[in-house]
Amino acid sequence: MIQLKTQEEIELIRQSSLLVGKTLAEVARHIRPGVTTLHIDGIAETFIRDHGGVPAFKGFHGFTGTLCTSVNAEVVHGIPGKYEIKDGDVVSVDCGVILNGWYGDSAYTIPVGEVKPEVLTLLRVTKESLYKGIEKVAAGNRLGDVSEAIQSHAEKHGYGVVRELVGHGIGRNLHEPPEVPNFGRRGSGPKLAEGLVIAIEPMINMGTKSVRHERDGWTITTADGKPSAHYEHTVALLGGKAEILSSFEEIEQVLKEQKIEI
Repeated sequence: MIQLKTQEEIELIRQSSLLVGKTLAEVARHIRPGVTTLHIDGIAETFIRDHGGVPAFKGFHGFTGTLCTSVNAEVVHGIPGKYEIKDGDVVSVDCGVILNGWYGDSAYTIPVGEVKPEVLTLLRVTKESLYKGIEKVAAGNRLGDVSEAIQSHAEKHGYGVVRELVGHGIGRNLHEPPEVPNFGRRGSGPKLAEGLVIAIEPMINMGTKSVRHERDGWTITTADGKPSAHYEHTVALLGGKAEILSSFEEIEQVLKEQKIEI
């Protein structure tokens, strides 16, 4: 059952989501060659708690991190650890927060140093596909319209769209109905209704759409070892159109200051 949210509830989800955006920006300030993913995880946890929130991922089904840090060919769910970030890496940072009993969720793939132009193009197209999907969150549309918009934009550029992992509803729980695939058929799926809140998160691979599950039980990597990108916004259907509750503004300001552009 899809739980539609009131205006007041959506405002609370917005506050959680905006804290995620600020956390992603704080992480971006510290990502550089030689820094471990565990180090940036600690920075994120401290920042969230200092701002009155609770890390949503820590302890979720036994996950040990505040962040999912997925590097290069890792698609999602990378566990923060001893890996030292290198020049040329791309790091997907996925973060969730609980604030006032409501969840926020967002992700951004951060380029580090001199990243190959073709990898930067993957990042750009993946982020574009996110916004293509968000544009379809509108009264009268169906969930398949969102999914098809993401898929068609990514595949138009020759990329693989991951099938095994999807976006999701969000609210009092991190994962609620409906599932939000990044592939699908226009006009299919449930009709989008006022008060719907979903996390839309394209996971797009440079090569094959196929993925594999690593032995740690969490990390998902591309089957061919080529890079992957991941961007995510929490979005509400309000007044018949999409309203983005999370924010990339802060992290993109940090990246701009570092002279990093996607």
